[in-house]
Amino acid sequence: MPRTTPLSDIRNIGIIAHVDAGKTTTTERILYYTGRKHTIIDVHDTKDLKTSTTTDYMEQEQKRGITIQSAAVSCFWNGKKINLIDTPGHVDFTIEVNRSLRVLDGAVVVFDGVAGVEPQTETNWRLADNYKVPRMCYVNKMDRSGANFRRTVQMVRDRLGARPVCIQMPIGSEDNFFGHIDLVTMQARVWFSDEKDSKWEEWPITDDLADKLKISNAYDRELLGQIAQYRTELVDSCLELDDAAMEAYLESGEEPSVDTLRACIRKATITGAFVPVLCGSSYKNKGVPQLLDAVVWYLPAPTDVENIKTVDVDGNPVGERKSSDDEPFAALAFKVLNDKYGSLTFARVYSGVVQKGVSLLNSTRGKRERIGRIVEMFAKDTNDLEEARAGDIVAFVSLQETDTGDTLCDANAPVVLERMRFPDPVISVSVEPKNRTDQDKFSVALGKMVRADPSLRLETDMETGQTILRGMGELHLEVTLDRLRTEFGVEGVMGRPQVAYRETITRPVSHVYTHKKQTGGAGQFAEVKIEFEPQERGAGYKFVDQVVGGTVPREYIPSVDKGLQVQKEDGVLAGYPTVDFKATLVDGKYHDVDSNALTFEIAAKACFREAIKLAGPVLLEPVMKVEVVVPEEYLGDVIGDVNRRRGTILGQLERGTNIAVEAHVPLSEMFGYIGHLRGMTSGRGSFSMEFSHYEPVPKNVADEVIAKQGKAA
Repeated sequence: MPRTTPLSDIRNIGIIAHVDAGKTTTTERILYYTGRKHTIIDVHDTKDLKTSTTTDYMEQEQKRGITIQSAAVSCFWNGKKINLIDTPGHVDFTIEVNRSLRVLDGAVVVFDGVAGVEPQTETNWRLADNYKVPRMCYVNKMDRSGANFRRTVQMVRDRLGARPVCIQMPIGSEDNFFGHIDLVTMQARVWFSDEKDSKWEEWPITDDLADKLKISNAYDRELLGQIAQYRTELVDSCLELDDAAMEAYLESGEEPSVDTLRACIRKATITGAFVPVLCGSSYKNKGVPQLLDAVVWYLPAPTDVENIKTVDVDGNPVGERKSSDDEPFAALAFKVLNDKYGSLTFARVYSGVVQKGVSLLNSTRGKRERIGRIVEMFAKDTNDLEEARAGDIVAFVSLQETDTGDTLCDANAPVVLERMRFPDPVISVSVEPKNRTDQDKFSVALGKMVRADPSLRLETDMETGQTILRGMGELHLEVTLDRLRTEFGVEGVMGRPQVAYRETITRPVSHVYTHKKQTGGAGQFAEVKIEFEPQERGAGYKFVDQVVGGTVPREYIPSVDKGLQVQKEDGVLAGYPTVDFKATLVDGKYHDVDSNALTFEIAAKACFREAIKLAGPVLLEPVMKVEVVVPEEYLGDVIGDVNRRRGTILGQLERGTNIAVEAHVPLSEMFGYIGHLRGMTSGRGSFSMEFSHYEPVPKNVADEVIAKQGKAA
């Protein structure tokens, strides 16, 4: 069947922001104004579990009033198809933002007009930078007390290192937020009602605009007095991108037309020359239709962004796939969603066409997959499709072999698409079924959860036999166990959170180990000389072969590497993985009869165990970047408490009427912090944290951890 929506008319976008900036509220308004919904549900009305917003339909999302998993919806605006993904803002669920940005062509970054740039916004912005995703800024909540548009724009410049250029500016703020000035058309849009169906009025921009609207706030009046300045900045920024318009402007002094300005803003957004900034209040139904206009005018179609890279087995780029129906089929699976009825594999189609009923190659795993059903997602609802084409975001039903990050492609033109990068978990707990009779059901359900979420890890403690679940934070693990109950009908219980410590070395050491065993008949022999050196934090493990003269045969060198890789997972201090070191094989000996791959692997393991003890081993702990937001009267108590938790204060920032304290604090000191913070601040404090880095543990704390691990063993 022929294509129904031209590629140039598709916008694959994400809504990203810090928690509680208004992403889901904005998404609800987008669906209402595009006609996909006929009612609006507000986030704060869902906690009784009787109703839900479109994209926050899980019980856990309704209870907590936050987005936990990304949800895809589609709508049309001015003839353009918008595939939209609403993403979480909580740091524990950054994986959802990560994998969504990997397959999107553009993003709307939502800011709380009071708080400005918050920590998770910074994280999401960096992810968008990594994937080169064009984006625009939407300063939301301009109706809230303390909203400050100019400060938020300055924070985008200072904290995100971006070049924001305003294409709208607010008319008033707080209770007197009336709308915005469109700096492209130079019209004032004024709303006199907060109702969802209220229409705006277009007013000419005059010097007495503030008087007409009875705006008395000095800051708001001053901002309206700077309209000409903001307009000049916009025009100058656009002219930098259009030589012909610049020449015409210099010759005649005539400003570029609206169409020329829009073309320049689109070019700037796609190339990253600058980031357009809009404003509004989604909750008060002001500015969302204009945000939709900006999405279709300025964010790119699949044909406007770089072609997707293809890679070799080591992840190195080897080519690209053009976004076109005429190319061989290739799609990237970016999310697997499991429930008791089966699995949905979300995929972004980068090239070609696929019909249901055909077989595709999972080139990442070398497996075949039959495409039984193809569906378009509308949050939790599905709409069956006959085919999927380049630029589409769809879900394949009940695939058996495909996980997050895998490539599905035409078997006659196999490629592996550029992979996704996932964060390592920093916290772990022991988990077990509430009822012993549910053990098998529990294990299967847990396996499906881990398959669906690459930031979860599942391990078995060989000493205790316990099942260990690793994740990004306490909330992440709590939600995972709660979802087992609601999605798979099995309940689990969780042990106390444990920190994912690491071990490393502090000085270089060279060590020789000889493995020799004679038991009658053929014996075992291998000798290795390995130099171990510490590396910078985050460098991981590196193996180097510097053997000369064939003292270790070439076929046995991979076995030395394998032995080290296995043994480094069991550190010499407390059994934690050893990281950030380089191992260089420099010499060795072998026997024609008694040496083989296994003997060299055994020798490497033993060499590691003996050498690391001589290399100044130390324990490393994950350190979190924490931001605590509190009223000023509690500032002293919060700083004192952070210091008692071995924290380092990095600075203080204004967050509207509150103060935000930024600090580095060890994860081990942050368990249960939210309850303590609420008690200390009469429930008025909040905090967010994200993993920052690993650093050595103080000796007294390290001794306790090592002793505890010794007892457990």
